Amino acid sequence: MSRPWRPTPLLAGSALLHAGAAAGVLAAPQLWPWALGAVAANHALVTTLGLLPRSHALGPNITRLPPAPGTPGRIALTIDDGPDPEVTPRVLDLLAEQGLTASFFLIGHRAERHPQLCRAITAAGHRVENHGYSHSHALSLFGPARLAADIARAQAVIADACGQAPRFFRPTAGLRNLFLEPVLARQGLRLASWTRRGYDTREPRADVVLQRLTRGLADGDILLLHDGHAARTGDGRPVIEPLIPLLAQQLARAGLRTCTLHDALP
Repeated sequence: MSRPWRPTPLLAGSALLHAGAAAGVLAAPQLWPWALGAVAANHALVTTLGLLPRSHALGPNITRLPPAPGTPGRIALTIDDGPDPEVTPRVLDLLAEQGLTASFFLIGHRAERHPQLCRAITAAGHRVENHGYSHSHALSLFGPARLAADIARAQAVIADACGQAPRFFRPTAGLRNLFLEPVLARQGLRLASWTRRGYDTREPRADVVLQRLTRGLADGDILLLHDGHAARTGDGRPVIEPLIPLLAQQLARAGLRTCTLHDALP
């Protein structure tokens, strides 16, 4: 189901700037260098803000969970880039052993190849979300039609594999452009990024990833991990494997429990 879309103050101001620049050049052609400079600076600003995964300037962006009176001590564990036939089954076992719940942001083409893993995720009580079909690192350069097609294809594949439709979308590396929010609004999805990340696609040491994730950890935080494209430890294991038990210990000491984005954001 679609939802309303409204431009942010930045985008509304950008539209006015473009209109004003065009009107100014028509009224006084000699002003074209100034108008061009203003438009170019605006484009640079919008592009830069799209490269900041936790920015709210281009549209609503979930970077932490809302307060929940009466149920404090919640964090959301989100796991990106799966399903991975080698890693995801072990991650599901570890989450079950530790009593943790997660939201898995699935890549569409991987879900298409491994539907049984998608079903295993939901059967274990977790939620599946949309991480795009192609997982292209050029996703932030896509135009609105290509962006919409990529997200819609992933949505259909994941829903068909799991019998559960995603409600949240996360772009590749969190990078986006001004077309994303209108596309998500039409498809009834919400952008979800994170509060803190461990850079576990590059860092092979579980203790270092854990420190990055838990330094200042607090109620409402959204943590980002990866089962797909995970860095490997010295003994060849995906770093998420030794990390999950360590993270569970830290959460228990801090009096925090995990929940899915679906449960925290009805």
